[in-house]
Amino acid sequence: MTLIECLQDYWWLLVSVLGAALVFLLFVQGGQSMLLQSMSAVERTMMVNALGRKWELTFTTLVVFGGAFFASFPLFYSTSFGGAYWLWMLILFSFIIQAVSYEFRSKPGNLFGTRTYDVFLFINGCVGCVLLGVAVGMFFFGSEFTVTKTNILDGAAPVISCWAPSHGLEAIADWRNLVLGFAILFLARTQASLYFLGAIGQDDDFHRHQRRSVLINGGIFVVLFLLSLFLLLTADGVQTSADGSMRWVSHKYLWNFLDMWPVAVLFLLGVVSVVAGILGSALCSHFRGGIWYSGIGTVVVVVCLFCVAGFNDTAYYPSLLDVSSSLTIRNSSSSLFTLEVMSWVSVITPFVIAYIAYVWKKMDHKPITPQEMENTTHKY
Repeated sequence: MTLIECLQDYWWLLVSVLGAALVFLLFVQGGQSMLLQSMSAVERTMMVNALGRKWELTFTTLVVFGGAFFASFPLFYSTSFGGAYWLWMLILFSFIIQAVSYEFRSKPGNLFGTRTYDVFLFINGCVGCVLLGVAVGMFFFGSEFTVTKTNILDGAAPVISCWAPSHGLEAIADWRNLVLGFAILFLARTQASLYFLGAIGQDDDFHRHQRRSVLINGGIFVVLFLLSLFLLLTADGVQTSADGSMRWVSHKYLWNFLDMWPVAVLFLLGVVSVVAGILGSALCSHFRGGIWYSGIGTVVVVVCLFCVAGFNDTAYYPSLLDVSSSLTIRNSSSSLFTLEVMSWVSVITPFVIAYIAYVWKKMDHKPITPQEMENTTHKY
């Protein structure tokens, strides 16, 4: 294996970790999707402030994920972000109204009232999760685009990638992508309740409600996840040959799991960890660490899915219009020089993770209580 191939594999793995971290942090959006449920104003305020401590981590991870993809696999960035722009604009808009809502929800002179911003947070919670799931679904179920690199020499229209006229809306209409999107939504809702159990100090009624929410949302998630897994294992994928040619292969992702059996083992362990976090929190009244079992399991599962999508000579972005236009980690990466320079920069990643862990611990060193919400002047 050449140096550039090693760096391509390294950066795909790094992008996978960022994507997995983003899926875990979507528990913020999951919690926002619960804000319109019937509850007291104090409980809603505590939930918003618990989520408010973490929403910037989710937003920052989304930006870093996109930036890492742009730097390491620019052809994907230009193809997807530049072609399926209606999908990405909807995602971006939902995150914009989230930022505005946390900034102004409890500010003096709020003309719209907290209820309006709670609705905005609800929209971001639902739309953000589902559409990000749709975007991930395109990695497996394909997209309607073509890539012609020689177009860069056309002075009149130097456009390498061309998308279907619907520009991403067709991906939302694909029910397979929607199944994955709603699976992510209910995973986020489940993990939000797991997070509330540890982050909010409240009476037993609140915790009983959250444990019931874990059980209901977790059950729906498991059903949707199993359906998504069935669709994935029975889906066709694009195989790259040694000469660079591409062809569709039946049950490609199933074969990837079988060929890369350590990935399959890690995938199963991640699933077991997620289920253990859900059942432990739902059935044991004194267990409040389910967010970590579920969160770590989620990261492992998503990293494994990215590995199945991109490794083993697989096109991670299949084209439904022209199979030869499908994107792989080999034909869509940056140059050797760019990958080398970025790899040196990525050395700081462990320090960034350690800092985030430290800040997380300091933020949650004691649970939020109704008394704190009444006495503090700094709240969302």
